Amino acid sequence: MFANRISQTLHDEHRATIALMERLEAAISRRQPISIADSAGARLLADLAAAIEADTLRHFDFEETQLFTMFDSVGDQLIGDHLTEEHSFMRPLGEKLIALARNAQTGGFDAGSWREFSRSGAELVQRMVVHVQKEEMALLPLLDQTMDDATEARLYDAYVRASQGAEAT
Repeated sequence: MFANRISQTLHDEHRATIALMERLEAAISRRQPISIADSAGARLLADLAAAIEADTLRHFDFEETQLFTMFDSVGDQLIGDHLTEEHSFMRPLGEKLIALARNAQTGGFDAGSWREFSRSGAELVQRMVVHVQKEEMALLPLLDQTMDDATEARLYDAYVRASQGAEAT
């Protein structure tokens, strides 16, 4: 779909994120705490914590340190500023969900932790879906059009190194 590996890789991560957000939204919409005795519920909590920590936060960091600085260096900082602002709202939500999911993995939810989890999860789903749509419609096509081969190779190498660092932790 995209001409360069960076745009295609980010697109693939967006698809995985949307699939996870759909699973989270479906679980929250049942209005009952996710049961850790249920294998699908336990898997959702594990997948959610792992994906936010290893994929989403790394994805945000990569965009902010590599892509948005590249746009900034050529005088096009508006898209990076806007998406960074959105990251600043989603990052604490993601970190809260990681903690709540990990706590629930060991002891389940009580009424208060479920209320907190479902509220934070619903907000993250809403923000993430809109954010991904913006990146798909604006950021990825811009990357595809503006990167030369050398820049693409350098950024892809940085992406792979960041991914390997996330896997090692």
